[in-house]
Amino acid sequence: MALLGPLLAAEAAAEAYGGGTEPGDLEQAVWLRLLERLHRDGPPDDPQLWLRRAVRAEARRVRRTARRETALTREPADAGRLHDPERLALAAARRRALRDAVRRLPGRCPGLLAALLSPHDPTYREIAGELGISQGSLGPERSRCLGCLRRLLAAEVAAG
Repeated sequence: MALLGPLLAAEAAAEAYGGGTEPGDLEQAVWLRLLERLHRDGPPDDPQLWLRRAVRAEARRVRRTARRETALTREPADAGRLHDPERLALAAARRRALRDAVRRLPGRCPGLLAALLSPHDPTYREIAGELGISQGSLGPERSRCLGCLRRLLAAEVAAG
């Protein structure tokens, strides 16, 4: 366990700030998860791989929880508007239009943006492996694809 401490600290520091949490909180949650696993199933076959996956999973859990939480300052009248059928229908139409526009993009852009928009929240490493491109080229490729998407949507808005 002492050998995993520095790796856990590094992984938690890398994932924590993107999810709006403290690295120490993330580390503590992963240690707890490891202790539960040791008690239930014994030690993992590859502790370093297990630790990296556990940190990412815990960071995703924190992000999902933060998205579901509501501010205490919200007015009760606003709460009903969130579930307004018209608002939900418009949001669904915007998501459909975005997905349709993404599918019409050239080259690898549809696959890249679909992976980035995935609810599974894959890492850049996982996306690069899935698409068969280097991890370092994802950022520039993403920027190029978003520029194409921006131009495509701007043309549709102007034509509409």
